Amino acid sequence: MGTDAAIDTLRGDYTGERISSLANAVYLRLMTPLGSWWADTALGSRLHELAREKDVPRIRRLAAQYAEQALAPLLTDGRARAVTVTAAQPHDGRCILHVTVTDATGQQQTYTHPVRVA
Repeated sequence: MGTDAAIDTLRGDYTGERISSLANAVYLRLMTPLGSWWADTALGSRLHELAREKDVPRIRRLAAQYAEQALAPLLTDGRARAVTVTAAQPHDGRCILHVTVTDATGQQQTYTHPVRVA
């Protein structure tokens, strides 16, 4: 696995650091609206659709499902061995995704990703 320029998940900009984890791949797949990237229309998630949804319990399940679908290519291309997504819903206009990725070397990384809901 090579090194990538790290993306600051709060600003969406490069940090100047180098990383060798799947952090950028996870971030880009969750933040990019599905079908919107010209080079790969299969990259991305449907999480952006939840911004119009009410903050109700079913949103937690939908957010986890959308994230799992977006991250599935990491498994099929062999970059990850396992991906687990859980969601918490503090009912403050956000759904918080907790993503655990086991990369091809067996190392686990955990990422937290907020999803805005109405």
